[in-house]
Formats: sequence, C-alpha cells, structure tokens
Amino acid sequence: MNKSGFLYRVYDLYIDGFRHMRLGKTLWAIILIKLFIIFVVLKIFFFPDFLKQHAGDDKAGYVATELTERAAE
Repeated sequence: MNKSGFLYRVYDLYIDGFRHMRLGKTLWAIILIKLFIIFVVLKIFFFPDFLKQHAGDDKAGYVATELTERAAE
C-alpha cells in the first residue's frame, strides 16, 4: 500500500487514535452496549410484530386497507 496516499494517512490517523485511547475505549463499549439494548432487547420485549398478529398472510392487503380507510376518515 502506498504510505503517502491520502486514504492510508486517514486510516493510519484513526488506527493510531484508537490504539492510544484510554477513556474512549470504555465510552465506545458503553455506547455499543446501549445500542444493543435499544435495538435488540427492547425490540424483543416491547415492540411485538403488529402485522403478524393482525394481518395474517395478506400483509400488503391489510396495509392497503388500513391506509385507504384512514384516508377516507
């Protein structure tokens, strides 16, 4: 790889920065744990699959019916 190229210098800057982090590694770990909780745990327990419960096999038809009925109101 060309060590004087722009992309290599940008890559090297970030790698060197992450390598010498102390507090930053802990903060990144906390951020990743929070994202995991938000997108996985909360999805599983608090946001059920609404279409699967109400529409059955015809999901597209259910959505179309709901949209047209709500637009008519």
